[in-house]
Amino acid sequence: MQENIVPHNFGIGQKEREALKGHKGMLLWFTGLSGSGKSTVANAVEEELHRMGVHTYILDGDNIRSGINKDLSFAPEDRSENIRRIAEIANLFVDSGTVVLAAFVSPYKKDREMVKSVVKDFNFVEIFVDTPLEECERRDVKGLYAKARQGLIKDFTGINAPYEAPEQPDIRIDTTQSNIEESTAQIVTAIRVKLELKN
Repeated sequence: MQENIVPHNFGIGQKEREALKGHKGMLLWFTGLSGSGKSTVANAVEEELHRMGVHTYILDGDNIRSGINKDLSFAPEDRSENIRRIAEIANLFVDSGTVVLAAFVSPYKKDREMVKSVVKDFNFVEIFVDTPLEECERRDVKGLYAKARQGLIKDFTGINAPYEAPEQPDIRIDTTQSNIEESTAQIVTAIRVKLELKN
């Protein structure tokens, strides 16, 4: 089937879309345990970027697992397929000149490397929300850790499924040491040059 797909040579590309928006497109990939604060930090960063006039879009479990990936389980092979699809979606957004903020546990190093290869490393920023398991369990806002401890949830990262922490993330956030405002400022400061804001 692939041999019958012939790419069309479009006149407008990422460079032109970025010029229109006034900044570079990129993917900010937030990884960390459930309850680490990924979505909270990503939301705060998006709000700050929006104030700066940056075109953004957040991808997270709420809008991915309830729609395009609702057919996937949390078994290892489906977790990888979940991330693969997200990578392809994010790549389209980046090509549009948008800054994508993706907040996913994404526990496997090979999957995060795959995302980086799909969107190209110069468009990719890995943000490790490095909150200890004990703190994530203490927060347990959705009651998931308690259910996993009771054996009610299988393949739950950190309890009965592994999390391979990034060894050299572009940005590391420790939400036990930094509040939301400090974490947001750290990320925005780190990506400001990469954004190449024209305004």
